[in-house]
Amino acid sequence: MDLIVSAQGMAEWGGSRMRCAVGRNGVHADKREGDGVTPAGKWRMRALLFRPDRILRAPLTGLPLRGLRPEDSWCDDAADELYNKPVKLPYRARAEQLWREDGIYDVIVVLGYNDDPVVPGKGSAIFLHIARPDFTPTEGCVAVGREDLLTIAAGAGTGSWVVVGES
Repeated sequence: MDLIVSAQGMAEWGGSRMRCAVGRNGVHADKREGDGVTPAGKWRMRALLFRPDRILRAPLTGLPLRGLRPEDSWCDDAADELYNKPVKLPYRARAEQLWREDGIYDVIVVLGYNDDPVVPGKGSAIFLHIARPDFTPTEGCVAVGREDLLTIAAGAGTGSWVVVGES
């Protein structure tokens, strides 16, 4: 099953529609690191990460599943050899910490954007994650409500995709 995402802030999963948030600068095919754009296209759901101190029972999913740890991070430094890869803190280059206080990364679906092969500067850490309560735009990810994300995770498997339409 695929999650279909519109640039207008709506998504559809299995016939159910839900609100979502996308990048602060919209959805476009030409994504660059730090531009605030959600990349348009079709991105495979690779894995599900979750905070075991906040999500006490591992989410149901057909995706590879792993509990996050406080040192987990994602390299977003285009000059680094591990750009757009998971890394552990402290890390020598710029990296986004996945263990966040605001709760938006309590459940993360890692998307297969710019990962095979990785192109430096084309964008990193593109996830499906929990939206902020007011659904403010993201830095480039797709975000849905917590319960919607858990529903998506329960129906997702290694053949699932996020399909993002261009604005």
